[in-house]
Amino acid sequence: MNGTPTLVNDVMTHRVVALQSGAAFKDIVKAIREWRVSALPVLDDAAHVVGVVSEADLLPKEEYSGGDVGRYGQVQDLADVRKADALTAGELMTAPAVTVAPDATLAHAARVMARNQVKRLPVVGGDGTLEGIVSRSDLLKVFLRDDDAIVEEVRRDVVVRLFGTHTEAIGVEVHDGVVTLAGRVHETALIPLATRLARAVPGVVSVQCTLVGMPRHPDLDPDLPGTGRAVTP
Repeated sequence: MNGTPTLVNDVMTHRVVALQSGAAFKDIVKAIREWRVSALPVLDDAAHVVGVVSEADLLPKEEYSGGDVGRYGQVQDLADVRKADALTAGELMTAPAVTVAPDATLAHAARVMARNQVKRLPVVGGDGTLEGIVSRSDLLKVFLRDDDAIVEEVRRDVVVRLFGTHTEAIGVEVHDGVVTLAGRVHETALIPLATRLARAVPGVVSVQCTLVGMPRHPDLDPDLPGTGRAVTP
C-alpha cells in the first residue's frame, strides 16, 4: 500500500503513559490532567494490560462525596458506589481491558470502539504487553491522505486489477476523498465490485460510479436494442 496507513500500528501513539495497579487516586487524576487524556491503561508487574481507568471511573468519588447513596442505591449503581470508596487504580479500573492488536485493521479498531463505546484502545502485542494507544482521532488520520495518492491506488488496485491493463476508457478522479469512476467496461458484472473495492481504499470518503457497458451493435445483433434507435417488432 506504499506506506498508506491501514493498520493500527501505522497510526497509534507509541509513547504511552500507563498506571501500575497500585497507583493512588490523586496520582491518577494528576496523570490524566497532565497528559490530557480521558483514560489510562493499568498494568500488572509483568507490564500486561489488566484494565483501564477512565474519567468515568473517577467521577463516583465526587458523585457520592456527601455519603448519601439514597436514590442511587439501586443494583445498577452498586459498582459506582464501590468505586466511590476506591483508592487505587486496581480498585477503580474497568476490567478486563478492551484492547486491539497492532496488526488489526483500522476498520476493526473502529468497530471495537463503537461496540464497546470507548474513545481509545490499548494496543497489546501477542504476549499481552502494552505497545501503544489508538484513539478515535488516530483512526481519522487516514482521511488526510492526498487525493493524487488515492487516484494512483484506485487505478492500480481496482481498475487495472479488475479490467486489465488497457483501461484508458476508464476515468478515475478524486476530490476531497470522493472517488468518481466513469467510462465504459466490457464486464459490467464487475462494476459493483469495483465500487466496493474503491470504497475500501484507505482515505476514500465516498464513491460515485457511472461505469457502463460497451455500446451495443444492433446491426450485428438485431435482437438487442441500440441507443437512440427504436426496436421494430
